[in-house]
Amino acid sequence: MEIRIGVQNVTREIVVETDKSSDDISALVTKALSGGVLDLMDVQGRRVVVPSSALAYVQIGEEVKRRVGFGD
Repeated sequence: MEIRIGVQNVTREIVVETDKSSDDISALVTKALSGGVLDLMDVQGRRVVVPSSALAYVQIGEEVKRRVGFGD
């Protein structure tokens, strides 16, 4: 699942590919907004930590895997 994080006063967004569900990500964002940091781990094991005071938005992508190839 792709997560896009907007950071205040920064033109580029942070893109994280994770295997967590949208409910898990939503819970992490809610927890971060109550004070603290948004702490995510991507599928390659890299860690992204964003202070909640710097969050502008968090866009949670779709959970459905896209089909690759030809055919129906």
